[in-house]
Amino acid sequence: MNSALLAFIAPGWLWLLPLAALPWLHNGVGVLKPLRFSHLALWAHDAASHTLAHLLRLAASLAIAATVLALAEPYRPEYAVERQGRGAEIVLVLDRSRSMDQSQLEGAGPMTGYTPTYGVTARHSEEERLSKAQIARRELAAFAARRHEDRFAMLLFSTRPLKVLDFTQKPAAIQAAIEAGAVGRGIANTDIAQALLGGLALFEHRAYTGSRVLMLVSDGGDHIVPEVRTRLAQLLQQYRVTLVWIYLRSPLSSGLEADPGSAPEAADTVPEIFLHRYFKSLPTPYRAYEAGTPKALQQAIADIDRLENLPITYTDAVPRRDLAPWCLGLALAAVGGLLWASLKEVRAWA
Repeated sequence: MNSALLAFIAPGWLWLLPLAALPWLHNGVGVLKPLRFSHLALWAHDAASHTLAHLLRLAASLAIAATVLALAEPYRPEYAVERQGRGAEIVLVLDRSRSMDQSQLEGAGPMTGYTPTYGVTARHSEEERLSKAQIARRELAAFAARRHEDRFAMLLFSTRPLKVLDFTQKPAAIQAAIEAGAVGRGIANTDIAQALLGGLALFEHRAYTGSRVLMLVSDGGDHIVPEVRTRLAQLLQQYRVTLVWIYLRSPLSSGLEADPGSAPEAADTVPEIFLHRYFKSLPTPYRAYEAGTPKALQQAIADIDRLENLPITYTDAVPRRDLAPWCLGLALAAVGGLLWASLKEVRAWA
């Protein structure tokens, strides 16, 4: 980031700055021109008049210099400042597979299992017409809007992760990134392991400044091969990241926990149960939320909102500031002073 205090878009105009010395090199015209008198020695010394004459010359120089600076278009470059607050660095990892396009999370609703463009009739409510992805984006947008001091990044994924947003605190950019998940339709397959690795990669080369969260929002699990499981565990520990899984439970899903008495080997064949058990075995913090309804999703996000509110140090970017209007204002003020003096000038007689 630029560390200069001042920069110019058109610095060539600065070659004209020596013109500001002209009022000091000439006897002057108008208010800078003294009255003609037969014998100046007869005039008493007037310190106020001399001071005023110097002030008028200074105003003329200031008007010229400020006009030249305005033509050079000065600006203060963007710079970074360190701030203290409460919040977290949060990476949203949002599932964009085809199953997320199915209708709402409520298992008993008449729209269960249908996509929003199929089977919709007038008897279905607005809520019932929403897909899981739409409900997830709605709640995530509200969550991000409440977290003013957090820095958010975002990935969409199906078979490959797609980075939508790098870490930022700008609300408009965050909301636009969440809304970008609505573009197009998802595909059938997902690779959660690659999505998690992509999310953790965003913490690489970032100084640790406070709470870090990797928030996975998905309606399915995955079987991750041992070498990738080892890599994920290493990165989560290295970057000190808390893993949160918001599992959008489908009506026919068995959930994240196996039925009592079921064989561990048989339960591990279910991707969601396998992934949940793996996450629980990690040495780093992990929290899971099963959201089978929109209300359950709201409660899960509200719980995260309460927990992830620790002290954080972050770097914020102060945008570039155009200084040309200030130069023009200064030139106008100086010219206004000269105009006022000209109106008060005593005209020569005889």
